[in-house]
Amino acid sequence: MRAAVFHGAHDIRIEQVDAPTGAGPGEVLLRPFWCGICGTDLHEYAAGPIVIPTHPHPLTGASAPQILGHEFSAEVLEIGAGVTNVSVGQRVSVMPIISCGRCYFCRRGLNHLCVDMGCVGLSFAWGGIAELALVPASQVYALPDALSEIQGALVEPTAVAAYGVDTAGVRPGDTVLITGAGPIGALASIYANSIGARVFVSEVNPVRAALARSLDVGEVLDPSAMDVVGYLRDATAGIGVDAVVECSGNERALQTGFGAVRSAGTITQTGLHTRPASIDPMQVSLREITYNGTWCYPLTDWPRVIDLIARKGLPVERVVTAEIAVADLVEKGFDTLLDPSGNEVKVLVNAR
Repeated sequence: MRAAVFHGAHDIRIEQVDAPTGAGPGEVLLRPFWCGICGTDLHEYAAGPIVIPTHPHPLTGASAPQILGHEFSAEVLEIGAGVTNVSVGQRVSVMPIISCGRCYFCRRGLNHLCVDMGCVGLSFAWGGIAELALVPASQVYALPDALSEIQGALVEPTAVAAYGVDTAGVRPGDTVLITGAGPIGALASIYANSIGARVFVSEVNPVRAALARSLDVGEVLDPSAMDVVGYLRDATAGIGVDAVVECSGNERALQTGFGAVRSAGTITQTGLHTRPASIDPMQVSLREITYNGTWCYPLTDWPRVIDLIARKGLPVERVVTAEIAVADLVEKGFDTLLDPSGNEVKVLVNAR
């Protein structure tokens, strides 16, 4: 079958690989519909392998070369013995995290912090940018009729964004600053708005800022052209915003968040910083600021996020700026997204 395979930095090949032979007990054979290109995928392409193992993964046994794709929707082609949560022909969204269920964190319900965590499309035999994928049945969730296959492929990044907003403690009526309007920041702004928060988005990139404005979920601020901290202080009667969700992984944006948040407010670090960033610990103490991080999402969030998109009509599909064929994955996907002058924000790959 055809698949997108990571071999090393700047080496992703569309090639023929052995197809799975069928679904074993507790497994589901899938035909992927759409798969998103994630920031993690971009890091692997630019400088990897980082997360992708070069030696057999302790939980899955997988190692590079790796079939890519962990944000995907699919059709169920076959179910193995004992599978009861989905049936053949159903459309599903795949929750890609694999956990051991035995370590300190898994036994406390923190499976996303599993010491041996694996991930479909990064450290597993199969991935979503392929004609077929074989995954444990526990990782697939049926899509309601109200959700499209494209929305199903966006459940994963929406779960990341929602977890960041939830961890910041955002409630109806709160003011929240989202720093960065990449895919996660854009989805975080959609989710925070749906809660009933007053949303501000800080973004210097004109393409991403335009996307944020098109969502019409809050006010978009350009930190290169204005004093964002001063503006937000004025907008909140000198108090500051209740919460900040830092989605850019940028040191200046993080410092803006510390300047903009109110005393006893919360900053959640959702964007990944690839190098150390400085903060002023004295401000954390004097103003009793809570600064915490998020990694992925609770595994139990999947059905809740699917329900929110369907029942509340969250327009998550509006963050998609390009839909491409597998053959164009590198040129129109990875290379375009890594180009500082590129005009895409979220790219989905048609895996069919």
